[in-house]
Amino acid sequence: MAKYLVLIYGNEQRWDSRSPEEQQRINDGHQAFNNNNGGAVLFGAELGATSTATSLRAGASPGHPTITDGPFLETKEVLGGYYLLEAPDLDAAIAMSKQLPEVETDHSGVEVRPLQEMN
Repeated sequence: MAKYLVLIYGNEQRWDSRSPEEQQRINDGHQAFNNNNGGAVLFGAELGATSTATSLRAGASPGHPTITDGPFLETKEVLGGYYLLEAPDLDAAIAMSKQLPEVETDHSGVEVRPLQEMN
């Protein structure tokens, strides 16, 4: 079986301004996703706000990266969470990912990427 990383993107300001009812709907959707896909969901997590991020990039000398607060790029959509899935093929991983509530939200989206096998 192959492994797939499902990346959940969205507008962080919109996520922060959700009503309690909307937040509950999203939480319920993720609970249903986990329940529906059982052992295929190897792991998943919501990420902290981009304001808590730290980025490391090549520095002036090897072994001494430049460290900055926040994400490296400014974007409208940020990575908000992820799942690691095990599925027989990409079509099966996509079918599972269609169940995520962010697929139905106008400011969010989901990206499915296969993990490369390391020899």
